[in-house]
Amino acid sequence: MTAILRTEPAPEVPGDGDALPDGATAPRRPSLSPSRAADFKTCPLLYRFRTIDRLPERKSLAAVRGTLVHAVLERLYDLPAPRRTVEAAQELLEPAWAELRDEPGIAELFQSAQEDGAETDANAPESVEAWLASAGKLVEKYFALEDPTRIQPEGREQLVEVTLPDGLLLRGFVDRLDVAPNGALRVVDYKTGSMPREAFEAKALFQMKFYALVLWRTRGVVAAQLKLIYLGDGDTLTYAPDEAELLRFERTLQAIWDAIERAVATGDFRPNKTRLCGWCDHQAVCPAFGGTPPPFPAEAAAAAGWQTPLPVVERD
Repeated sequence: MTAILRTEPAPEVPGDGDALPDGATAPRRPSLSPSRAADFKTCPLLYRFRTIDRLPERKSLAAVRGTLVHAVLERLYDLPAPRRTVEAAQELLEPAWAELRDEPGIAELFQSAQEDGAETDANAPESVEAWLASAGKLVEKYFALEDPTRIQPEGREQLVEVTLPDGLLLRGFVDRLDVAPNGALRVVDYKTGSMPREAFEAKALFQMKFYALVLWRTRGVVAAQLKLIYLGDGDTLTYAPDEAELLRFERTLQAIWDAIERAVATGDFRPNKTRLCGWCDHQAVCPAFGGTPPPFPAEAAAAAGWQTPLPVVERD
């Protein structure tokens, strides 16, 4: 088993940590992240569109606001502990927004302002001022949930990855990793929405168990706490996994990966129509909505390190 723990973004290479001869280039290698695993569980065709076809998707005000708030909370911990105040965090909003606003697709979200800046849907335009104020409220709410002057993270936006014995490469970015003096790990993730109902907690914890598994495999330590911080309603969800549970979760991920490999080998990614389809950008090319997917991008799949797909057998 090969394990890697990085604090800088990794290059598009296998990521297994093996040294390469000078001038050599490692082939690209498919990997599984929490979001892509969740995509495949939700809809295999969505996984294909996002991971292999890489079809463009619209940005939303809610998603961009989440990116902005995450950036502010990450930078907050660059400050000395005594300076981590609400006021200092609010001052970080403008420079973080200055870096974010020039990204493609963001300016279009603010082309026309809504009355009073109120959002009616995820992509409805509102004034920049109202939108920034809403982000500021989320940042302020964070301070009611944690005292950042008493926390010294080991890592923020930290890449964690591991290669399992069967060759599956797991990788993801942890919002924050805290390590206690006794070595206990706490994995923290910020959410700008509201805490899910109890029936949906397992889905919310899927991402956190993924991180816990990678950290267990890299450090040999089961995280003492997985903590989801919901800034939308000012609540938290905590969970303490155990080793047996992480072993079961590892088998679940391996089963998901096996299914993904079969789908890539045949080019057969089936749609799964659910209520979530209302938020999908790909209905026009989805068979569940009368659309026709583009031809399977075999060359792109091969370039990404997948086995060459077999011819797809048409079904009646």
